[in-house]
Amino acid sequence: MDTETTYRLNKFVSNSGVTSRRKAADLVKAGKIKVNGEVEVNPAVIVTEKDIVEYEGKVLNPIKNLVYLLLNKPKGVVTTMEDEQGRKTVWNIVESKVKERIFPIGRLDMYTTGLLLLTNDGDLTQKLSHPSHKVKKIYQVSLSAPLSEEDKKAIEKGILLDDGVAEVDGISYVSGEDKTEIGLEIHMGKNRVIRRIFESLNYRIERLDRVYYAGLTKKDLPRGWSRFLSEKEIIMLKHFTNTPHSE
Repeated sequence: MDTETTYRLNKFVSNSGVTSRRKAADLVKAGKIKVNGEVEVNPAVIVTEKDIVEYEGKVLNPIKNLVYLLLNKPKGVVTTMEDEQGRKTVWNIVESKVKERIFPIGRLDMYTTGLLLLTNDGDLTQKLSHPSHKVKKIYQVSLSAPLSEEDKKAIEKGILLDDGVAEVDGISYVSGEDKTEIGLEIHMGKNRVIRRIFESLNYRIERLDRVYYAGLTKKDLPRGWSRFLSEKEIIMLKHFTNTPHSE
């Protein structure tokens, strides 16, 4: 006979991705949680997965073994789980750290480095991938030649590519003197959009590095290393909205 998994109610709520465990207790105390159709105000009451737990009319289900892994992708690695050509993949880098099968949210091309989030949380993947959420991404671009003020202004206005206008949210020189080093903020998810923007203006990208993704940075994460997200970071991503600087 299988033993049912039991949870304190506040843990059940937090494991369902609503909020942190501490704030879940506050929701319970405030009468926001129903158990089997009745309001429950005791965060320590024991429930199982057979109980119907609701928040704002939605039935909650705790998700087991969710994994959120942030990788600082090296150059020359493909953003796939398997590669028919035998090239090194992001899965080859992280497979020793996780038992669960995880997948990248979005892609970085083989020669682009920087932040890549991998997870088995389908809801979060769908949310962060949807254009309506305008997930902020910041790249550092190293160009083969200095970017002229004229071309910088053209990029700010939007560059017409073969699949539509490529809009950026911000562009600046990383250093006032070295105009080959560019910071670019963007939320679009078009394929190779940054490379195509600069190629359309006859610049060659020497290095392209994603340094910021949806509120996550490369702090204390060397190239080729990965780390699990903190509870605070996971909650931040789950409550991500497209309002300015909400990341």
